[in-house]
Order: sequence, then structure tokens, then C-alpha cells
Amino acid sequence: MKLKFVGPKVLISHTGIEFDANKEDKYVYLGIAMELLQALDHDYIPEKKYTYNPDTKRLSDDEIWNKLKHYCKDLEKIIATAEQSAKAYIDEHLAHAKENRILSNEEKDVLMKNINLMREYVIQRSINKRLYYCAIDALAEVITRGHIDYVVAPMFQKFAHVFHSIEGVLAKGRFPIDTKIEMYQEQGKLLVKLDLLHR
Repeated sequence: MKLKFVGPKVLISHTGIEFDANKEDKYVYLGIAMELLQALDHDYIPEKKYTYNPDTKRLSDDEIWNKLKHYCKDLEKIIATAEQSAKAYIDEHLAHAKENRILSNEEKDVLMKNINLMREYVIQRSINKRLYYCAIDALAEVITRGHIDYVVAPMFQKFAHVFHSIEGVLAKGRFPIDTKIEMYQEQGKLLVKLDLLHR
């Protein structure tokens, strides 16, 4: 299994390694995506309103993995592609570091060592990102197939992020769907709503 949290985007230079806290590892959103899939993937009766109360317990990596296997049929291929893409990205950065005409030989050596030091980290982030987007594609398909008009969730950053990802996939689909995300308060609770406007 290739699923684990690594952390935010890494910024590698000849002076050191930093992390961009604004570019979170997609792993942190996978549990929310799986909860939404669990909530939305069922048969629907027209005009009926459905409510799902998510379990407060976080899904384990094994639970997420098993759900991903159900929704992402080519899971091993997705992982292999992510690994291959990340390795090509790393190799390209190593080649650029080696050919850099601004850095001294010592600085080039440090840069290449830093890149190699973060190799597994970059590969795992790439895998997590691909698995996340597989889950988002599955969510978009479930929403489209179920003719779901809207989805409401607690206004937490992770739900909002997942809604934005779904919005992007629905907009780029074969038959694009216009959506709107809005935040509002109801009975003292702050909520976020993904509204499907036109089908």
C-alpha cells in the first residue's frame, strides 16, 4: 500500500529545504473525500432530501485505501504513473542543478543532495495527489449520476477545499456543470454549500 501523510510542498535550494504551508499534502483531504463518497453514493428518490451525519472518528489509512480500491479501479496503475511522474520531475531538477552556471560546484553538490534527500517525500506527495484526484473524479461522477442538486457540509476548510476540487472537475467534464460554492449560517452553524446550477 502506498498511502501516508508526508506534509506540505517542499522548496529545495542550494541553501536548504523549506516547506510551503499553503500547499498542503492532498492526503489531508482524502478522508473527507471518502466520507462524502460514503454519504452520496446510493440510490435516490426524486424530491427527497438526504442527510448524512459523518462519524467524528477519522478514517484510518486502511479504511481510506479500501474505499479507494472500490472507486479507483486502476489503483496500482495510478500509483505507478504518479511515481514515474515524480521521478521524472526529480531527475529533471537534478539535471538542471548539474547544468546550473550560476552556482558553484559546492552549491550544485548541496542542491543535488537536498533534492535526493527529499526524493521519497516528493514521490509520496505525488501519489497522494493522484489518489485524491481519483477520489474527486469519483465524487463528481456520483454527483452527476445521482442528479444531486446540492451538497451541504460544515464550514471547515477541508470540506471547502474538497468542494472546490469537485467544482473544477464538474466544470471540465464532457458535459460541463455550472456550480456555485457559498457559505452561510443556519441555526448558529456555519455551513458550506456546493450548488449545481445547470445540467
